[in-house]
Amino acid sequence: MLSQILPIFVNVITPVFALVLIGYFIGPRLDIQAKSLSRLAYFVLIPAFIFLTFVNADLGDSVVTRMIIFMIMVELVLAASAYLIGKLLGKSNEMIAAYILIITFGNVGNFGLPLIEFRLGGDAIFPATVYFLVIVTIAFIIGVSAASSQSKQASLISPLIAVLKTPSTLAFLAALPFNLLGIRIPLFSERLLDLPARAMVPIMLIALGVQLAENKDFSINTDVVIGSLLRLAVAPAVAFLLVGFFSLDGIARGAGIIQSGMPAAVLCSIIAMEHNLMPKFVTKVVLFSTIASVVTLTVLLALV
Repeated sequence: MLSQILPIFVNVITPVFALVLIGYFIGPRLDIQAKSLSRLAYFVLIPAFIFLTFVNADLGDSVVTRMIIFMIMVELVLAASAYLIGKLLGKSNEMIAAYILIITFGNVGNFGLPLIEFRLGGDAIFPATVYFLVIVTIAFIIGVSAASSQSKQASLISPLIAVLKTPSTLAFLAALPFNLLGIRIPLFSERLLDLPARAMVPIMLIALGVQLAENKDFSINTDVVIGSLLRLAVAPAVAFLLVGFFSLDGIARGAGIIQSGMPAAVLCSIIAMEHNLMPKFVTKVVLFSTIASVVTLTVLLALV
């Protein structure tokens, strides 16, 4: 493993973080707004990528089913783990809700997809995207439910409705009829979607850097470290322990474990702000876990 650390850091980690750093430095200097880049990715680039990924994918493969069930179980166990750890540490209900949001919602888009492709190859894009969709869907439901349980601003059904209305989910649902009926989309449509799909990863990474530059408070405390450890250490450990029960191996196994070890997603901050769930604390965890993941992801990629 030690012999792999340096090549992984240079060839896998460095290209991803280099784009984040570019966004961090050019954002303030060129007056680039993270919100504009994020909305472009959210409403255009990600849906195009999701549609093209699933329009011709073999969704009837039993491995896909096992992958989906595996990741749902990981997310549920993570939420329960954050709750139990919070209770054992004597944390407030508000802090426990924040822990649950953080541990379930990793940055599986910006970081997960390019890192998995660089580490496991182009064939890993499909399983990585399956995990991406499952994690975002389940984490959104769990995270918003945890956040709204403190703010009392939403019903239990509202997170599910919100997920069904997201562009990513709509793109997946739009691809299903073509996939199930074996209909091939016209070549001009495929090329039209392929261009923004190719731009998704670099734009998202630069947008993350711009978002980090807009948040100046890098101070940390014990709770920030705990929240980051939940995301960077506990989450991949749970995935590693559970993956054997679902007979997953190869890239399906590796992609699932790697996706589980991503730093906290920027969307955690957005949900926390929307529901007034300790937004400053959650944002600090997003920042700190992103920086700390330079080390943890290098080790995780070497192990996987």
